[in-house]
Amino acid sequence: MRRWKISGIQKKYLSNTVALLVLALLLSSVGVWIYVRNNMANVVVDKYEFMTEKMGISLDSLYKKSEEITAKCIIDENVQKSLQTREMATVEKNALSKYFAYIDLDHVLEYCYVDNKENVYTKSYSDLSYEDFKESGLDELLSDHYAKTEWLFRKDSLFGSGEKALFIGRNVHSMEYLHPPGMLFFKMDEKFLQSIVEEKKEIENIAVGIIDDRGEFCMQHMPENFSISSQDRKKISKLSENSDAGMISVRERLQGGILQAYRQKESGFIIFTLVPNEVLSQGFTQIFYVLLGIYLVVILIAVGISLYVSKIFTRPIQTISEEMERFDGKDFSHTVHIQTNTELDKIGNSYNEMLGNIQILLEEIKKQEKELRTSELHMLINQIKPHFLYNTLDTIYMLARINGEETTMKMIQALSSYLRLSLSKGSDIVTIADELENVRSYMEIQQIRNQNLFSYEIDCQVEERERWILKLILQPLVENAVKYGFADLYTGGIIKIEVKEISGKLTLFVYNNGTPMDQSMADKINALAEVPVVELKHIFPDKKQGYGVVNIVTRLRLKYGDSVRFVYEVRQEGTTCMIQLPGNGKENDEL
Repeated sequence: MRRWKISGIQKKYLSNTVALLVLALLLSSVGVWIYVRNNMANVVVDKYEFMTEKMGISLDSLYKKSEEITAKCIIDENVQKSLQTREMATVEKNALSKYFAYIDLDHVLEYCYVDNKENVYTKSYSDLSYEDFKESGLDELLSDHYAKTEWLFRKDSLFGSGEKALFIGRNVHSMEYLHPPGMLFFKMDEKFLQSIVEEKKEIENIAVGIIDDRGEFCMQHMPENFSISSQDRKKISKLSENSDAGMISVRERLQGGILQAYRQKESGFIIFTLVPNEVLSQGFTQIFYVLLGIYLVVILIAVGISLYVSKIFTRPIQTISEEMERFDGKDFSHTVHIQTNTELDKIGNSYNEMLGNIQILLEEIKKQEKELRTSELHMLINQIKPHFLYNTLDTIYMLARINGEETTMKMIQALSSYLRLSLSKGSDIVTIADELENVRSYMEIQQIRNQNLFSYEIDCQVEERERWILKLILQPLVENAVKYGFADLYTGGIIKIEVKEISGKLTLFVYNNGTPMDQSMADKINALAEVPVVELKHIFPDKKQGYGVVNIVTRLRLKYGDSVRFVYEVRQEGTTCMIQLPGNGKENDEL
């Protein structure tokens, strides 16, 4: 029984399936995360929004309570009597001092009443003078409002504690006479404001606090391991700039959580709640673990199903793969036979057909090799022909010399030199001296054919017998100059060839003073450097204009690479072609 193993296709199939499944689950989990978190956050925020408003109402009630108590103090008979012009007796003053100790207001630490005659009434153990009261500056903090109870969160410089505390103050006016008012102040315990949040289990996990009308924190309740950042504290303090009453901030997102605030209208004090981010996401951890467990089960089921399904489809592929591995290139009888009623059957049939085609191709190759040997024999025989041509030219040259035909002699000599250098014993690389001799022979032939049409100059500034170059790149350029540049001339043409080294690179120039090349044609040729070598032959499909240049560019780029430069420059008095090769040409690559 053949042992089943996981194939490469199965591994890729499984990896891609798991990757897509994980991606799908990841995207769905993100969606679930956002949806569930937002819903849970909304539920939590709704809960604490209601609680904030409820505590704000309690703050309203606390202020009204303080206002009722201060109003009750004002209408007291002894208080009103203290505002009259006549000085009160000592007994009456003592009774008035004790009166404030029994008012119906919880959490009063100290009190101070100053009548309009600079008499100070405090607890019996307090020894405050009017000068002490003036130095505290509390009298300057009360507004000119006739009957407003004011809450002031200030440093205690009156009773000597030096700590900040809440003072409830009010101007005390006479109800019968137009006398200057007195001033009443109660210093409250911290529990006065804390009573708003006492015995509220809902605030255990959130931050609750109260700020005064200047944005200063008067009371704070923080859960464990949580503190309000300085940035959030600044934003909370800025709530004091809002003059509205009631809920002035709802679901405001801060760095540490969600802020909600309620402003008490008369006092300007603001109670706020900050629901930490941890509370907003509380309970989601359990949901996350449940989702994670579900996703793991789904992945395991998907992997199991994928293994089973992939096995059905990969078993025929494994069969084909094994047969291909066993194929030694000689025995073509090992064909495969699979039947799955799928596209895999076509693959098996194609493999069988491929074996048959390979067998046919091998037979054809053997036949071609036999023909190639015959062709090589013929080539060896044909190598005798160039020598026969050179010998024939030499014979014609001797006959012309006997008959004194100088022009014929000169042309035969130039042609013989041109042919010998063109063949170059089969080599593609020649010395610059040979290349210049080749183009010189060609130009002498053209001068014989076109008398007085042009003259030529060759200026070689490098060691021509020590420098090497791809052969037959100058002759086509000179041919173009004669054929197209001098087409409208009858005499006076000039061809200049320069060979020099520029910036360490071998550079060749071919100039003619004939009719300048059309600029569009020059641009098209200059753009050949950007065309892939395999596509160069399609640039001039008619093989009339530009074909010779394309041949040169193709050979240069195949030999020297894409760093070779081939540029036509059109001038008013003629055309110059520049060829710049990488390197200085001192080495022969074929040697």
